[in-house]
Amino acid sequence: MKHLAAALLCLLFPALGHAAEPGRVFKTEYVAFETREESRALDRESCERYLPFLPSEVRNIGGMSVIRGKIQVPHSWSDSDVFLHLENVGTAYDLAVNGTAVARVEDSHTPADFLISPCLNEGSNDVVIVLRNSSVPQIFEGVGPTARQSLENSYVVSRRKVGIRDFDVELRPDSLKRFGVLDLKVLVGNSYNYEEPLTIGFDIYSPQGKLLDYSVKDVTIPGRSVDTVRFSPYIYHTYENKWGDGRAPLYQLTLYIKVGGIPREYIPLKIGFGHSEFENGRIVRFDQPVDIRAARYNAAADRQTTRREIASLKSRGYNTLCPDYPQPDFFYDLCDEIGIYVIDRAAINAPSAGDDRTPGGTPSNDPALVGEYLSRVQSMYARSHNRTCVIAYELGGPSGNGYNMYKAYQWLKSVEKSRPVIYSGADGEWNTDNVNYTAE
Repeated sequence: MKHLAAALLCLLFPALGHAAEPGRVFKTEYVAFETREESRALDRESCERYLPFLPSEVRNIGGMSVIRGKIQVPHSWSDSDVFLHLENVGTAYDLAVNGTAVARVEDSHTPADFLISPCLNEGSNDVVIVLRNSSVPQIFEGVGPTARQSLENSYVVSRRKVGIRDFDVELRPDSLKRFGVLDLKVLVGNSYNYEEPLTIGFDIYSPQGKLLDYSVKDVTIPGRSVDTVRFSPYIYHTYENKWGDGRAPLYQLTLYIKVGGIPREYIPLKIGFGHSEFENGRIVRFDQPVDIRAARYNAAADRQTTRREIASLKSRGYNTLCPDYPQPDFFYDLCDEIGIYVIDRAAINAPSAGDDRTPGGTPSNDPALVGEYLSRVQSMYARSHNRTCVIAYELGGPSGNGYNMYKAYQWLKSVEKSRPVIYSGADGEWNTDNVNYTAE
């Protein structure tokens, strides 16, 4: 039976051993809508560039579960970059599309995105996911995922070859603390071999529905390259709509692109006015230290139950949630909406690691695992760095210390300029911003 399983898996994954996550990308989770009306309704199902990914077949081959699904690529997608978003897989897995290896993923807790268009054909395409035991189970111990339907919220999206690739957004106080500044950086890309013109625009509405500002910029992007387009408009009267201390007024921000003067894509966002900093061992917002009253909490199986539970925690006096690993997108939506802080944590938890400082003595001090540590931290940051509710990051649960945690801290501090990066397992070493709090 083992030989039969190996033969079948070789047929399903003829190139699997030759690639290590070449298609994995780390980006903000969002769906771009074709019209402003769709973006306002948040109607993914009617968006022609969105397809839910549902498995069509689950088989057991030699004791291994194999999930197969089909992606029907319309002709209109033939000139697009196509991404597969996988969530709630439940275990480590190998991913292949049309027999080509795309990725080998060890972290089953964090949603993942993959660029799969190089593997696709117009029409029907075969997606195969082989579920397996993690090859690095020592990195994440003792925390089980919330029970959800297998592959729930997994989907396929197409992006125009010239357009928005990602963004970084914050509505923060100006340097004199008089009003707000919309700090918006839009990463635009061009997958063609030649330069292409593009118009990038935004508009922002107050929590009361008033149009506050809008702007567009024309850019020409060289072939096979990316560029960053920046906007920094003043947004007045923001102090009347401060987010925090239980209040949660949210501004409606929409990003869009135009090609040849015609609107093509709309990305709707909601952001609050606020900015978290680390000063003198405290998290500070609007020049006032945050008195953290934290609860350790992971999202429930569905949005409605999660809303009730978060509201209940808030009513009991908690103002900060500390999950054990990156959460589904709706968790951050709800925290932004309800008005509760989040200290996000990467899916690293090795409580039995100890503190052996010989190379390889613990997972956190094994240089062979540094790529896996960085991947988990990058995944966490990509999911939540645009969220108003997120006031700090944790590298993981207590997992010993060493080379991998040093590198994880350095990377996260290089991209996050204001919010603290916390690691309780640093044990007095330099790779943590010492924020004192306890999560119940």
